[in-house]
Amino acid sequence: MSTSNTMNPTRFPQTRFPKVPSLRRNALLKVALLSAAVALSGCTTVKGWFEIGDKDAKAARKPVELTEFVPSTTVSRLWTADAGDGESRLGLTQSPAVADGRVYAAAVEGGVRAFDLQSGAQVWKYESKRALTGGPGAGDGLVVIGTLDGDVIALDAATGAEKWTAKVPNEVIAAPAIGQGTVLVRSNDGRVTAFDIASGQRRWFWNHDLPSLTIRGNDSPVFGPGFVFVGNDDGTLVALSLVDGRPLWDQPVGQPDGRTELDRMADVDGAPALDGATLYATSYKKQTLAVDAPTGRPLWSQDHGGAGRVGVAADRVIVADPAGVVWALDKSGGSALWQQAGLSRRNLSGAAVQGEFAVVGDYDGYLHWLRLDNGDFGARVRTGRDPVRAAPVVVDGILVVQNTAGGLSAWRLQ
Repeated sequence: MSTSNTMNPTRFPQTRFPKVPSLRRNALLKVALLSAAVALSGCTTVKGWFEIGDKDAKAARKPVELTEFVPSTTVSRLWTADAGDGESRLGLTQSPAVADGRVYAAAVEGGVRAFDLQSGAQVWKYESKRALTGGPGAGDGLVVIGTLDGDVIALDAATGAEKWTAKVPNEVIAAPAIGQGTVLVRSNDGRVTAFDIASGQRRWFWNHDLPSLTIRGNDSPVFGPGFVFVGNDDGTLVALSLVDGRPLWDQPVGQPDGRTELDRMADVDGAPALDGATLYATSYKKQTLAVDAPTGRPLWSQDHGGAGRVGVAADRVIVADPAGVVWALDKSGGSALWQQAGLSRRNLSGAAVQGEFAVVGDYDGYLHWLRLDNGDFGARVRTGRDPVRAAPVVVDGILVVQNTAGGLSAWRLQ
């Protein structure tokens, strides 16, 4: 059941997941990570996960070895920087935000830092003792970050000075979205809360029930003209009114069917991609949907996709499925243009598009550039030995990526 409420302090409902002491919370995080590991392994039963002695089963779960190829482009590293102590084993997808020529990044421990996009020089640092679990959102002169305890912190984008703080009833592991005079915060209990961009006063909130088992992780809401678009853990895509949070339409992206809770996981964990008047979303059920954004009318659906972000190019969209296969789908009808299976079981990030290439990161710290025209490998670099879970960000031709240790790097195609 979904509900929407305008601001009323006396009607702030109880969260589905109450706050817990830190030791218990750590235990819950371990359980969540085990669930995610089972899901991402490609196993359909818990029994299969624990069959350690089965050599064939172990081989089937092993990430594919990378093969050599002749690069068709040259990638140069512009700079590297440190955002602080990374997300480690928390199962997050912390990603930098880029706005007005600056890169804003946060880590679980280390506060928030601003860097120059071109040089990587640090511009300012905001110190915090709180665990910053979500990536920052940036825009309209503001940088906003969430914490493990549900704190929302808004900073001045120019100086890093604190402007206001607010509270939501659960941890924030997605970057807040900023625009149209509003800050949208998605907490891990399925709630989206809208705050006034100037004062931090709560305007409305919207609740969405969660399935009993989901992949740990979610992504930012997406703005449209007068709309808010949200991908949910039950496999649905929802449009809300920006004015009051009222649901306007919803569409299933992945159907949560199957015999077990693992089989029924259908999370839409990547932010929907709005391209003109068309919205693209993809789900853990390996389904991708194109929707007319104002009306919610489905345009096409395709049985290829994954839980991460969609990369949008001029005539195609790029998705990575749970098995690590990367697909290019035709924008106009959804037909598969190519697939690249050379990254199978490498726990890929969502996709980004840089020039004539799609880019994904993997569990071993590699970035892979795939040609948009045919899916062939074009280039490969290693950002370090820590996983790249969050989709890279591309602005002004520069790709910026953050790994789970808090390492930032920026790359340009030659």
